[in-house]
Amino acid sequence: MSLKAQITEDMKTAMRAKETARLATIRLLLAAMKQREVDERIELTDTDVLTIIEKMIKQRKDSITQYEAGGRQDLADVEKSELDILATYMPAALSDAEVQAEVDAAMAETGAAGMQDMGKVVALLKGKLAGRADMGKVSGLVKAALSKKA
Repeated sequence: MSLKAQITEDMKTAMRAKETARLATIRLLLAAMKQREVDERIELTDTDVLTIIEKMIKQRKDSITQYEAGGRQDLADVEKSELDILATYMPAALSDAEVQAEVDAAMAETGAAGMQDMGKVVALLKGKLAGRADMGKVSGLVKAALSKKA
């Protein structure tokens, strides 16, 4: 079953169980997915859906930080519950050692020799690690590895 179909089924289940918080979060996710499909006139793949979920998770983390800084714990708690629901659709995260192994393999595959090759390496890794690793962290690892080579 595709991720999109799974999310739709989860929405129906949440409706039947009258889980209002879960239902609201899933509806937000489905609306974001539908918006992207309409804007770009495409049918979303699982990778596209994961990209949307990652973006929504990042937004929730930023909001939590802002709400806690502003002393609005009630709003931060709502964002945290949405974050937990969205996180259930993400694949299992890779360990640091697994990410480093992927970085090393991508550098060998692209024949990266210096910082000018960083874009090639990160582009290759983005497809492989989508949703399973923080791309900011991956980018840092690539940069560190390439600066050692230079």
